[in-house]
Amino acid sequence: MLKTVELLSDSYTAVFGVNDQLSGLLEESLHVRLRTQDGTLVIEGEAAQTELAAQCVETLIRLAASRPIDPATCRMVLHYARENRLGDLDELMNRIVAVTAHGKPITCRTAGQLEYVNAVRRHELTIAEGPAGTGKTYLAVAMAVTALKNREVERLILTRPAVEAGERLGFLPGDMTQKIDPYLRPLYDALYELTGSDSTQRMLDRGILEIAPLAFMRGRTLSHAFVILDEAQNTTAEQMKMFLTRLGAGSRFVITGDATQVDLPGSQVSGLRQALEVLKDEPGISIVRLTAEDVVRHELVLRIIQAYERYQKR
Repeated sequence: MLKTVELLSDSYTAVFGVNDQLSGLLEESLHVRLRTQDGTLVIEGEAAQTELAAQCVETLIRLAASRPIDPATCRMVLHYARENRLGDLDELMNRIVAVTAHGKPITCRTAGQLEYVNAVRRHELTIAEGPAGTGKTYLAVAMAVTALKNREVERLILTRPAVEAGERLGFLPGDMTQKIDPYLRPLYDALYELTGSDSTQRMLDRGILEIAPLAFMRGRTLSHAFVILDEAQNTTAEQMKMFLTRLGAGSRFVITGDATQVDLPGSQVSGLRQALEVLKDEPGISIVRLTAEDVVRHELVLRIIQAYERYQKR
């Protein structure tokens, strides 16, 4: 079957990129062939797939009028088209999670990210598990900053286990803050982009913001706070239970991690893996599983994750 889509001036480049890099994504995903002819896009393939591809292209043309089109956007449109939910895209594209220090709006870029954001807003405890590059940490920090600005919470607490990623760094010089800083650097990076370095430092000085290793959470009750536990796959089972029982009145907990990248020594059980199993049927707790389809980093990151998944299956 052949189907044509009218192209406005430069709309093909706006949708598929200067080097036509995104047309291959549609062709491979839907098993169709795309070519241009006399100012139109010709789509060739089986009837159902050709119709689906036309819907995707028309949607991408509409989106390209207001935002750049990248592989994540293309995959997101494919996801919604396959589920016959292209009408729901406006909620995704218009849902502003936060605004950076430079005024740039942060929006969900995949269906999985939208599910994640909605889960955090509706539940006191959310566990987000998925591969690198899916925005787990960044979106959590963005929602935490927004909650603080809206006075939904009184303080932000960001924590992660101080576990080395498969290598021994040895003795680290400096005081306690300088020793733990390398482990917490990704959290600082997200905060600097969202609030600016000066604002982040002021919040730290005033005690509104706390960034600390997980060990510092023991014995505390965390009330009226937005608390993020990052890199949770590197918690032990005991540490995870300790953290979960810190939940206090008026607080919201978000736990993020990638269960495939555990750096715990020996045969220690990952607290994240155990929590996903123990809490999967508990009411009031949301578990969101992001996948390779939600990767919003460089396209090669997606391919690397998929290659490792294929290797592990073999």
